Order: sequence, then structure tokens, then C-alpha cells
Amino acid sequence: MRVVLEIRRQAAPGGPSRWARYVLEASPRERVLDLLLRVKAEEDGSLAFRYSCGQGVCGSDALTINGRNRLACKTLVKDVGPWVRVEPLKAFRPLKDLIVDMEPFFAAYRAVKPYLINPEPPPERERLQSPEERARYEEATRCILCGACTSSCPVYWVNGRYIGPAAIVQAHRFLFDSRDLGAEERLAGWLGGRSGVWRCRNAHNCTEACPRGIDVNRLITEVKRRILEEAF
Repeated sequence: MRVVLEIRRQAAPGGPSRWARYVLEASPRERVLDLLLRVKAEEDGSLAFRYSCGQGVCGSDALTINGRNRLACKTLVKDVGPWVRVEPLKAFRPLKDLIVDMEPFFAAYRAVKPYLINPEPPPERERLQSPEERARYEEATRCILCGACTSSCPVYWVNGRYIGPAAIVQAHRFLFDSRDLGAEERLAGWLGGRSGVWRCRNAHNCTEACPRGIDVNRLITEVKRRILEEAF
């Protein structure tokens, strides 16, 4: 099929942007990532974008495709063509072409302490969990930190200090882990503060944007409930 690929391009941070158009012959089963790679290899080697595994696991190629946040490696041409418009994730500062500054996103991720906190002496072998205890936080482990949910959040659009849905999902993963004892430490920090989880207004954009099928809004609600339980 004949595909018109439009890419929003920007040469430098803060500089003007423009639309560049490329006309390609493509298979309906090709991915948008394949089109970007062809443009870079065959038409303009200066095109800049992030990608790594190409299998929907690394999360590095999240983009706004036809107005919706998606992974370029999981988006088939037949589902978005024959006219495809690709832009950088809109909530983050563009650096060059489709590459955005993810440092604020990862700063929020680090702020929720996304690691096991347990000051007790480790057992001789491992800390055991039942299948039910493991299932309690399994959904949150599917997050690949692509930023699609955070970039789709209207609260984040207007308040860049909001911690964002991805960081809250990462907090959920440890708050509901039976081996973790760091709930008080996490909830007393940024997570429960003025720019934390209570800024969420339940727009559900995050759930719709998640390429891994995580019910992000439900996990955020569970974190809110956990804070109330800890308080009372």
C-alpha cells in the first residue's frame, strides 16, 4: 500500500518545528518503526528517534501516532495508514525530531523509591511469597516505563511537577509486595505530597494509552486507598 508518512521534525531544543513528508510503498503488516527505519536508511540519515528491542518490551519508541500515544514497534501500518502522522510525546520537551527529554519522567520514577525496602536481616535463602501475594502486584510489573501514560495525562500537561501515572504504577508494585516494608517511607515523600497521587483526576487517559494493557487508573485508586488505610 502507498503510505504518506508525516514526521514532526525539530533540529534543536527550543527551535522551530516543521512537518516533513515521505511517500513510501509499505506492506500493511509493517510497523511504523519499520517506516521510520526506512526513512533514516534511505531518505534522510539525520532523522532522530529512539528504539531498541523492537518487540514492545523496552518502551523506548513511544510516540504520538495519528494523535494517540503508541509504541512504534507495535503499531501496524494497516491500523493507522494510509496517512500516518508521527510526533514526539507531547508532554515532554523535544530535543531533536522525535526524541524528547525524559529526565523529569525518570526523576519522578526515582522519587517513589522503586526498589525493595526491607531493613530486616535477609533469610538464609529467599523471602517466600504465595501465588496470591505475587498476583497482588503482578499487573504493575508489566510497566515498561515508556511514558505513554504520563504523556497522555491532562494533569501532567498543566502541572509538570505532578509525579505522573507511570511513577505511581511503579510505587504500587512495591507498596503491595508482601516482602516490602517501605510503605511509610514512600507515602511520606513525594508520592503522598501536593504533587503526588492526589493530583490525579481520574481522566482514564492513562489506561487507554498504556500499550501493555495495564488498568493504570485502577492501580492509582488502589494507591490512594492504601494511603488512607495507613493514615487511619
